[in-house]
Amino acid sequence: MKIIQWLKLPEVRDIDNLDDPAVTLLHGEIIQRKGLLKNTYIDFYKEFLKAVPEPQGKILVELGSGGGFIKEVIGNVTTSDILDLPNVDKVFSAVEMPFDRDSVDAFFMIDVLHHIAHPRAFFREALRCLKAGGKVVMIEPANTPWSRFIYRNFHHEAFDAKSSWELGKGGPVSHGNGALPWIIFRRDRKVFEDEFPCLRIVRIRNHTPLRYLLSGGLTLRQLLPSFTYPVVKAIEYALTPLRDVLGMFQTIEVEKSGR
Repeated sequence: MKIIQWLKLPEVRDIDNLDDPAVTLLHGEIIQRKGLLKNTYIDFYKEFLKAVPEPQGKILVELGSGGGFIKEVIGNVTTSDILDLPNVDKVFSAVEMPFDRDSVDAFFMIDVLHHIAHPRAFFREALRCLKAGGKVVMIEPANTPWSRFIYRNFHHEAFDAKSSWELGKGGPVSHGNGALPWIIFRRDRKVFEDEFPCLRIVRIRNHTPLRYLLSGGLTLRQLLPSFTYPVVKAIEYALTPLRDVLGMFQTIEVEKSGR
């Protein structure tokens, strides 16, 4: 679409390799300079604090930190990524993590699960690393009528609600299925519960129908001035009863039981 091409940020128009670490660093710069986007990330990080309200003294790990800035909100988080980035603490795959058994209090993830090619291997590894009562807290694409329309028509990633859990071969950033979290935790919830009985689903909540979209995300121009963020957030709050129709993101929280 011509309007989408016009809205694209000039610095991302010619990018053809999303798996290049330099692109992730560019995304970090974009987040910092776009007020609507940075404030959306801040509120996403605060979602993690709802799940782990007293983070001090705990072993907390963000997977797929990319160009984010979680330490500005939760200072004692260990950042990580599968890409070799200069701004993260550790570089490793989510299916092979450098942590001792029963050592981690929480894993935090923003738009990461739907890029993991083998989710079952990740959940097994998370179970190994988590303490009893430890959590995996994820913010991922939702599957609502509004989100399906946006993701299928205006986003470069696949959004296939009929697929299996496995993604197959592809780049760690460029390859993904935005519907994967919904597939695992909604469509195939019974399968997940049967295969991972020690990972209890604590909550799933759809949210954020407008903020990310109006920010332009990582590729498009911001559509409103940054000072309007509180107004947009207030409108979203008023739309809360419609979150299962309009939500573009979902927060998924699972907890390791003591069994």
